[in-house]
Amino acid sequence: MIAEYKLKVTICGAGNTGHLAAVLFSQNPKVDVTLFSSQPEFPATYRKNGRQIHALLNDGTLLKASPSCVTACPYEACRDADIIIITTPIHVRDNVLKLIQPALPRNKPVFVGAIPGFGGFDWLAEYHLGTLPNIVLWGMKDVSHIAFELIRGKSVKLGGAKSHLYVALHRREKPEMAEILIGYLNQLYESPVMLLADYLEITLTPGNPIMHGSVIYGLIGPWGQWHKHSFSHIPCWWNDCPELGAYFLARCDEENQLLRKAAEAALHIDLSSVQPLQQEIVEAYGDLIADSRTLLSVLRTNQAYEGIPLPLIKAKNEEGYVFDQHHRVFQEDIACGLSLLVAIGKRLNVPVPYINEIYLWCCEYIGENSATVPIPASWPEIRVVTECA
Repeated sequence: MIAEYKLKVTICGAGNTGHLAAVLFSQNPKVDVTLFSSQPEFPATYRKNGRQIHALLNDGTLLKASPSCVTACPYEACRDADIIIITTPIHVRDNVLKLIQPALPRNKPVFVGAIPGFGGFDWLAEYHLGTLPNIVLWGMKDVSHIAFELIRGKSVKLGGAKSHLYVALHRREKPEMAEILIGYLNQLYESPVMLLADYLEITLTPGNPIMHGSVIYGLIGPWGQWHKHSFSHIPCWWNDCPELGAYFLARCDEENQLLRKAAEAALHIDLSSVQPLQQEIVEAYGDLIADSRTLLSVLRTNQAYEGIPLPLIKAKNEEGYVFDQHHRVFQEDIACGLSLLVAIGKRLNVPVPYINEIYLWCCEYIGENSATVPIPASWPEIRVVTECA
């Protein structure tokens, strides 16, 4: 009797999203899961913790899983993969793509995507993998679940799930690849997976960069309550979201909508799925939101966001807590996410003063401004209609 073929999934990234995906995917007996981390000590950490990963759901249920393979070797991780999901922060994806490129199968279609897919992943992946004709590039609009409180190699908590998931293929891909991709993802996720018409619908839905950047600026920026002061306790991102943070977020969201309109005019495409942020969150989380009247109330009363602490550390020279300047919200969301929006604004001749102000202030706060953005030199290929800017 011939054994039933299992879908071979490789998760690149052993953070919150990667750990949770490994547990959830492993619940399906028709899926073979490999968890890859480029950190050489990770497999030993996993073995030390009993070769099992736990996911605590918000209803108290505990899911357990032992992936088929946990490895730090890209060749072992990728050699048989049908689909590869990169969950690492944006600022390390360049290195991940370099690592896996020589290890990818050449004898079958391999779907290489990122979750979340914003930050110009399609452009970056094309730069590294564009010469491989069997590689299909894709991305997901946002994470499928909120995941937090990671204990590496051991456990993670699930905060809430999206009601619908949205993916897009790179513009270079053949239409028939979409059906295969959707089929794969429907084996992995309970929420229905919908196909977007253009990858820019993902690039211009930059939830984390504008959300995290605005809250940080509203808390410790020039007009923030904790400007040049330490926190006496560790607040939560969203339960304790300041009104000033929500104000800056609304302004950044308005600027992002201007980028959407300019890109539609320049490229003659429909980006109507790039919705205002409040509408986007309400549609994604539905009944998990107790009060959907305003952007601030949506953020504060979304059960999926509940209890997620700010990335603070003990202050060195005073009592209290300060932001961890090396945390991924700065290295990923600011240095890569906001910088890309600023660059897109310049390419489209669209001023984004609030986004730019937050980006520059945060760069000064962490003491660096060395981000590179993966926009191709020829983009946008069609001349921008300047009056739309």
